[in-house]
Amino acid sequence: MTDTPSKEAVAGVEVGERRISIPGFTEEGENLAAETNTAEEHSHGGLGESREVTAGAGSRANRHTGFDVAGFPEPTGTEEEWRFTPLKKLSAVLSDAPTEDAGTDGEPVDYRVTEGLSGVEVSTLAHGQAPRGTVLQPADRAAAVAYSRVDQALHVKIAAGTEVAEPIRIDVTGRQAGARANSHMVLEAEPNARAVFVIEHRGSAAFNGNVETKVAEGASVSVISLQRWDDDAVHLGQHDAEVGKDASYKHISVSLGGDVVRLNTNFRYAAEGAEAEMYGLYFADSGQHIEHRTFVDHNTPRNSSNVLYKGALQGETARTVWVGDVLIRKEAEGTDSYEKNQNLVLTDGARADSVPNLEIETGLIEGAGHASSTGRFDENHLFYLMARGIPEKEARQLVVRGFLNEIVQKIDVEEIQDSLRDALEAELQISGF
Repeated sequence: MTDTPSKEAVAGVEVGERRISIPGFTEEGENLAAETNTAEEHSHGGLGESREVTAGAGSRANRHTGFDVAGFPEPTGTEEEWRFTPLKKLSAVLSDAPTEDAGTDGEPVDYRVTEGLSGVEVSTLAHGQAPRGTVLQPADRAAAVAYSRVDQALHVKIAAGTEVAEPIRIDVTGRQAGARANSHMVLEAEPNARAVFVIEHRGSAAFNGNVETKVAEGASVSVISLQRWDDDAVHLGQHDAEVGKDASYKHISVSLGGDVVRLNTNFRYAAEGAEAEMYGLYFADSGQHIEHRTFVDHNTPRNSSNVLYKGALQGETARTVWVGDVLIRKEAEGTDSYEKNQNLVLTDGARADSVPNLEIETGLIEGAGHASSTGRFDENHLFYLMARGIPEKEARQLVVRGFLNEIVQKIDVEEIQDSLRDALEAELQISGF
């Protein structure tokens, strides 16, 4: 079954890989008339086999993956998975090149990992040394290059039954603008372990990084990835996870800094009874390109997933992209899945592309749905606040804070919550909010 978005639902926004032209919008989706909210939502469930596949894209199950760099030619921009991305800015990270030698300063990126935590083992893994490569499925050239060009991957393992009381921090600091850095991390939680990982990216580099997370039976893992790069940094990355029986996994991506940031975040299941969530927050300023691609592979029965990404944009040429894929395979009976993306455009000249894709191979599911919205302020919210004596500027700030705070609250680390609220406050000052 293929759902066709209504024109009223998508007014000038790309949804499901289809361009809908609406009076009052240019071909690029810029609103030429009044401020307008656009939304699109579908739900699926019940008996009977159903299948929604985006026009021209084919099944996500057939998408090429592999560790051989030669299997991924350098992209030209005509490929479906690269058509939104500014490739001219990514030549340094898409080339099959080693990490640069920064001379006496060592590598261009510095890594620091929390030490001394009980039940936490920090080591390295060479090529062919499990669990390295058992979870990651490189889906583009960048991921394949990063995998092949890192001799020793960072490995952080949580012993079975261990509950780590504080976040395990992995600080990644770029020390040389434009310098090429390849990275690979393996995060592993043994059965019934509980841990929160915080990966924070700062400084500047041309960074190409993979993260693979193995969540064993009954374990509970959160991975918080913070992209707080300097303005000239470039970051391509793929984060893959495999979630075991009766386990829970949460991935939160926060992208605020960098010139170009493009992250592929994916998870699949090792057995039934698992819960997995993906959350994302991004704020793009003039000249920034922030791109998130998510893929939920429901490959086993009776699992659940939830995806929610929210972003704000301001300034000339600010650009964000979210492409969300959910595949419910024929064997994944009893699945419960939902994905949603919301974008708030604060100024003229900014553009958000939002593409939710849902592919269903069995109707024997609990439910599945997706939603996407891109627009300006809800005038009803502003009216409500201003009618109660709140000045317009402060009312707009409250709307933006409330819109993004839903994701901030998903982060179970108070220190990071406070830090992000301060960062978002600074972002609002840029456009005069």
